[in-house]
Amino acid sequence: MLKKIFNKYTLLSIVLVAMVGCTTTSTKKGTVGIKREQLLIVSAKEMNKGASLAYQEVLKEAKKNKKLNTNNKLVKRVRYIANRIIPHTVVFRSDAPRWDWEVNVLESDQLNAWCMPGGKIAFYTGIINKLKLTDAEIAAIMGHEMAHALREHGRERASEQTLTQAGLSTIAVLTGAKAQTMDLASLAVNVTLRLPNSRTHEVEADRMGVELAARAGFDPYAAVSVWQKMEKRSKGKNPPEILSTHPSHKNRIKDLKKYSKRVEHLYIATKTKS
Repeated sequence: MLKKIFNKYTLLSIVLVAMVGCTTTSTKKGTVGIKREQLLIVSAKEMNKGASLAYQEVLKEAKKNKKLNTNNKLVKRVRYIANRIIPHTVVFRSDAPRWDWEVNVLESDQLNAWCMPGGKIAFYTGIINKLKLTDAEIAAIMGHEMAHALREHGRERASEQTLTQAGLSTIAVLTGAKAQTMDLASLAVNVTLRLPNSRTHEVEADRMGVELAARAGFDPYAAVSVWQKMEKRSKGKNPPEILSTHPSHKNRIKDLKKYSKRVEHLYIATKTKS
């Protein structure tokens, strides 16, 4: 009996170690010093292909509902800012300036913007209009969202999910675990792995974002003002950081101030050149 149990867990260990061993660092450190090993077992090619298809579906639905690029002046403004930042993505990834970047504006009251793997960007009118964003503040958000794609956070989360599902399935087969037990195991993985990593992703994107904005000639401290505006709108109702997938407003603002100062010389250098 002991030998049987030993063989089961030896096989499980081999499977999990083999998958966990597939790690790489996809980006250069930049001035902000981003350095962390990542679990990337999902194909970048397939991830980008899926993101592109999903993005086109989003645009198709928005166009159908007459919510796609309804304000030509605003669209030009957002794309102009993106086009200033894109060449500087080379600091973190040499291939990134050649990505098939797309930038569109969706008519929505949501305070939101995002960038899918491969550089598929959407800005919502709500975040620009409600927060009355300056160009530098749009650049701060743009840089943050681009950083998620540059750092392949979506691919990393997909890899974590793949590993989790494969690992739990293997455990179920080897140990005969029941469905209820497996649900609890999945929940445990989520609260101990997924939430901390998600906060890590946000911090990395914040720091990379201020560097991208600064190199493109936008005041990096605009990222601080964005989150001061967000904090004001939340009226102190954001959940405790430990229960959130994002850093608290207070901690986020503190970190952004620190890293904005670190890249300030890059912003100043753009002014001396012009």
